[in-house]
Amino acid sequence: MPTTTSVHKAMNKKIAVVGAGAAGLMAAGTAAEYGASVTLIEKNARVGRKIMITGKGRCNLCNNCGVNTFISNVPVNGRFLYSAVSRFTPSDTIEFFESLGLPLKTERGNRVFPQSDRAADVVDALRAYVLDRGVRIVSDPAEELLLENGEAVGVRCAENTYYADAVIICCGGMSYPLTGSTGDGYLFARQAGHTVTPIKPSLVPLESPDGDCKSMQGLALKNVKLSVIDNNSKKEIYSDFGEMLFTHFGMSGPMILSASSHLRDMAKGRYTAVIDLKPALTPEQLDRRLQNELLQNANRDVSNAFSKLLPRKIIVPVLKRWGVPFTKKCNVITREERLALGELLKHFTVPISGFRPVEEAIVTSGGVSVNEINPKTMESKLVRGLYFAGEVIDCDAYTGGFNLQIAWSTGRLAGENSAY
Repeated sequence: MPTTTSVHKAMNKKIAVVGAGAAGLMAAGTAAEYGASVTLIEKNARVGRKIMITGKGRCNLCNNCGVNTFISNVPVNGRFLYSAVSRFTPSDTIEFFESLGLPLKTERGNRVFPQSDRAADVVDALRAYVLDRGVRIVSDPAEELLLENGEAVGVRCAENTYYADAVIICCGGMSYPLTGSTGDGYLFARQAGHTVTPIKPSLVPLESPDGDCKSMQGLALKNVKLSVIDNNSKKEIYSDFGEMLFTHFGMSGPMILSASSHLRDMAKGRYTAVIDLKPALTPEQLDRRLQNELLQNANRDVSNAFSKLLPRKIIVPVLKRWGVPFTKKCNVITREERLALGELLKHFTVPISGFRPVEEAIVTSGGVSVNEINPKTMESKLVRGLYFAGEVIDCDAYTGGFNLQIAWSTGRLAGENSAY
């Protein structure tokens, strides 16, 4: 919490925060807590548009873990965040929101949600937080960063110009552009001379050239194991149990989104998804199950034998890959054919050809280079009085509340230091 001395120092400072998402709301409220006069500039009529759709509308607002665990879940520039997350930890995030009157709960994987399961309640709490601290919210699209003598002095918007002693850029990335994340922050960063690393999607559905995906469109698999193999190194780079979904373009769902953040340097033929459709069964147990299914359906064609074993939409793709004629009777299936089917069910492969567009990603990978930002303050090393927070920075994490924690921690740090 701010001290009396720090508040006194900030009393006459004017801060402009560009972008009223997670990082912007945190930065604005924090700077105001320290006594600064804060203007929060947002192009949308309402704040927190992207927060509203996170966690399928429930808002997984952080992960209830320690700092080191958090850093290990940030594959891109995680160490850069050490100061920010140590200063404002996941525990601090939980305490912060509950102090705003928002009861929270921790679910599987230490994911933290509002007890109401309503992302709108998170937005309402943040909006009340900034307003209660005297932040002025203006709906006015930012168009240009104002710079004088190597210092940020304000923001020119479509309708008005807002002069300030410090500017915090919290414009997000390029994912979900309908929420306002259209890459504006990168333009302002470049205007100030910053390097913006290549932008690509992360936590995004994956495309496949396999026509079976389209035929299985809409099929949600639950309690399956997913592995992703790098065909160049022959190594497994991702593995998890859970849910996934087949789509007309390939695959989506929680495990696929998580897997996508492990895929770097996407190239045709490089990655293959391997699905274990029966992870609870050992190969021996599965073989016994197949023997029972074949025995119970002895006089049926194999095409009509596996409705209890497999979801309807995946039966034809499995049979096609098995290579046994659809009309072959179950009572004449050989041991070798049965073992081959068991192997197929434990290793159902889908080639990966690419990511869906960045507009469909949950987060953007890439952004303002961390080499040009002071990790202890979030201030630009190139321009005095210019700060960055949230997704606009080149840091991104796995699913589970880690990306929003980046926003809370960097927003908090930028808000504190801009107000000094």
